[in-house]
Amino acid sequence: MPNVLITGAGAGIGRASALLLAERGWKVGAYDLKDHPHEALHTGVMDVTKPEDWEAGIADFEAHVGQIDVLVNNAGILYGGAFMKEGSFEKDSATVDVNLKGVLYGCRAAFPHLQPGAKIVNMCSASAIYGTPDMATYSATKFGVRGITEALNLEWEESGITVESIWPLYVKTGMLDNVRTDGTDRLGIRLTADDVAAEVADVVERPRVKVAQVHTPVGLQTKIMFALSHFSPVAMTRFVNAKLTTKRKVKF
Repeated sequence: MPNVLITGAGAGIGRASALLLAERGWKVGAYDLKDHPHEALHTGVMDVTKPEDWEAGIADFEAHVGQIDVLVNNAGILYGGAFMKEGSFEKDSATVDVNLKGVLYGCRAAFPHLQPGAKIVNMCSASAIYGTPDMATYSATKFGVRGITEALNLEWEESGITVESIWPLYVKTGMLDNVRTDGTDRLGIRLTADDVAAEVADVVERPRVKVAQVHTPVGLQTKIMFALSHFSPVAMTRFVNAKLTTKRKVKF
């Protein structure tokens, strides 16, 4: 029976992914800032911004669940609104710490415990296709997640460790409670935590292949935008993104 460690698993996508993988027969360690016990899961407390919590969490996982076969770096936060109006040094720092440093720390802490055939799945976002107005800091962190995923996918290939990412658009979870932007108005919040969890589970279980599929977009909107971004000139990508995510007047 394979084992998976998931961060940010107290609610939302992380919780849905943990429960779905448990249903599929995985032994799941579900970690968050607070413990959220469930009979199908091993649960624990972890602050992903603290290296010492990673070390303690992994030790707890190995003691109670077993060897790490898959790590899902899911923990994340965001704030919405204009960068200068709604943001602050404190909000920027917290978002970078959780969304980007949390993934970096997770990869670094987990690597010595991974065997050939193991996998790391990082929660990225459609906001890593092109910088997203009114979610600028969040978008920036997801570009960072994209970068570390692509780099380690290559760097760790010879070790037999696969590194991939999941790219949803707006998802109906607590992260978007009280968040409204031009992008959410124009594109809608159509995905559910269960939609994304289904993709997470499929990627977790996907066999290693010679030609790796590094990024997995979730939902039709993201799949179309992701595909077009590979062929569209930068100016066109910028213009289309502006039409989708802001009411501001943007020149082509």
